[in-house]
Amino acid sequence: MSFLLKAGLVYTGTGEIQNGWVHVRHGMIIEVGSGPAPSAAEVVDEPNCVAMPGLVNAHDHMYQWATRGYVPDGTLFEWLRALYPVWARIDAEIVRVAARAAMAKLLLSGCTLSTDHHYVFPRGKPGIFEALVETSRELGLRFHPCRGSMSLGESKGGLPPDSVVEEEDAILAHTEELIGRFHDPKPGSMCRVVVAPCSPFSVTPGLMRDSAALARRHGVRLHTHLAETQDEERFCLEKFGMRPYELMEDLGWTGDDVWYAHGIHLSDAEVERVAKAGTGVAHCPSSNMRLGAGACRVEDLIRAGARVGLGVDGAASNEDANLAMEAHQALLLARVRGTSPQAMDARAAWRLATRGGADCLGRDDCGTLEVGKCADIACFRVDDLAHAGIKDLLAGLALAPPARAQTVVVNGRVVVRDGRLLTADEEQIAREIAATSRHLAG
Repeated sequence: MSFLLKAGLVYTGTGEIQNGWVHVRHGMIIEVGSGPAPSAAEVVDEPNCVAMPGLVNAHDHMYQWATRGYVPDGTLFEWLRALYPVWARIDAEIVRVAARAAMAKLLLSGCTLSTDHHYVFPRGKPGIFEALVETSRELGLRFHPCRGSMSLGESKGGLPPDSVVEEEDAILAHTEELIGRFHDPKPGSMCRVVVAPCSPFSVTPGLMRDSAALARRHGVRLHTHLAETQDEERFCLEKFGMRPYELMEDLGWTGDDVWYAHGIHLSDAEVERVAKAGTGVAHCPSSNMRLGAGACRVEDLIRAGARVGLGVDGAASNEDANLAMEAHQALLLARVRGTSPQAMDARAAWRLATRGGADCLGRDDCGTLEVGKCADIACFRVDDLAHAGIKDLLAGLALAPPARAQTVVVNGRVVVRDGRLLTADEEQIAREIAATSRHLAG
């Protein structure tokens, strides 16, 4: 069935079309233009909206929706030590409820493609990864779930308690099983699996090497946290005698099939090496500010030619998950870090939120509105109180981030209309996450 979306302005990611339209068939874009529009079986007309590529979330921990508001004034390591025992009690149903909340909020913010870095698998609690994949199908979100892992417990010098780590052979076997069951490498895929040991302070170098070999054997991508805090840097220097990025180079964790979360504490030389290797970085501005971790050198990485996207990070360190807000935060934080309003403009911020994230996730079929790309589209109103009267519409949306999208299309299917989620009941999701959060809190 053909589908046509019309908007007052279509921002394709490479250009801007006044009174434009996007024509879709079988979930893919077949035409983009202006003027007289082709006929289609379904038409959505948004004359008071900017239509842009669906936003891409390059880093998240969806289970954390059940533990928002903990340790509001702690550092990353303080926050983690407080939350590990709580996370040790999660199961598939808790993860399902939390993922429904996370995905609903992402879709309502205009996000159409998201990863999820899930690394907590309590013993005797099956079905967690399956719950994530099933929820993405239910809500209609294009999804890159990461089979994360932790194997370096406190007794072996790591940060997490032994109660939340797994045996490495079991991690690798389960990861390989999940790739076989859920990974779809075809163009237009709705689900791709990622191999993602958690961080240098929660997994062993052996697991990092074996995970990289496993991923490359199956042609899937690699993801991990890196250079998020100075505590992490000190940990790596004391335990391994190397800075975090040097450790990644030593372990074979660089290249165009790898992307890191955060990448804050990189030296000048490391910024250049990240770019030269083709490795991506997911910038998570709100979480980094919430935890006082620092500010990613986004402008320097982009200038060096690195691939940089945006992530909301887990909701326990960013109590919201509005990807449009992250574009706003990235814009302002770059200007603060660079002490210049020229450090980043609105269009650069939207590139981070769309094409940049798609590049990190290895999706050459997403991130722009072009013929042959996936029909993933976000429409934001510009006639509301926050935006009415602003001449530069894209700048207005970045400087005054919309609370929610007007219309969202994923794979040619309308999943948000008039600011309402069509694939689930938002109020029911809110009730369920409130009850689940109370249960976990004890």
